[in-house]
Formats: sequence, structure tokens, C-alpha cells
Amino acid sequence: MDNESDPKKQFGQVVREFRQKRGLSQGDLGDLAHLDRSYISDIERGLRNVSLVNIIQIAKALGVRPADLMQNLG
Repeated sequence: MDNESDPKKQFGQVVREFRQKRGLSQGDLGDLAHLDRSYISDIERGLRNVSLVNIIQIAKALGVRPADLMQNLG
């Protein structure tokens, strides 16, 4: 599976874009979402298969709907 069709990498790119638009560091997002900074880094690099619970936490921390993070995946 190449990077463009890997949903984990696509999801990570979306998270990174929303995080950067809000001027947050990975540590800031981790703090807001109650997740470790290294976990956020792994998500953004497409190394994690993120659970529904964590998707919801990340979305709340970014001030978006979980669906906003999932749009255009796959």
C-alpha cells in the first residue's frame, strides 16, 4: 500500500493540517487530547491505527467533528 492510499497516513496528514492551522505543537495537542506527544507524532506519521475513542478526543481538542478528520479517507 502506498502512502497516498494508506488510510493511517491520510488520517495523520489531516490531523497535522488541523493542528498546524490552529498553531498547536504536537505536545499542545497531546495535552488537550490527554494523549502523549509521541502518540500524536506516531499518528501524524501514519504509524498508529487510531481507536475511535482517541479520534473523538483528538477532534474535541482540535475543535472539529470526528467526521472532519475522516473526510476523504480511502
